[in-house]
Amino acid sequence: MAQLLTDSEVSSALATVPDWRLSDAAITRTVDLASFPDAVAFVVRVGYLAEAADHHPDIDIRWRTVTLRLSTHSEGGLTSKDFALAAQIDAL
Repeated sequence: MAQLLTDSEVSSALATVPDWRLSDAAITRTVDLASFPDAVAFVVRVGYLAEAADHHPDIDIRWRTVTLRLSTHSEGGLTSKDFALAAQIDAL
């Protein structure tokens, strides 16, 4: 099990994924894509990363806009798993 990060650890980790924002006990990122099929394809790529990491984001698709929310539900907040997956998603 991953341990919850302290506030200072969260601040440091956020600096490594600048497109993500702190939102309650989670980090979120919204991505605008060129079309709805591009948004769906992006979500599929995120899905493969999430499955490989055994860590799954909440995903909202609105036409060509995808919003991702990461939090370690089993721990009730943010852990290193969230920031590791965020960095992988950013690399897409």
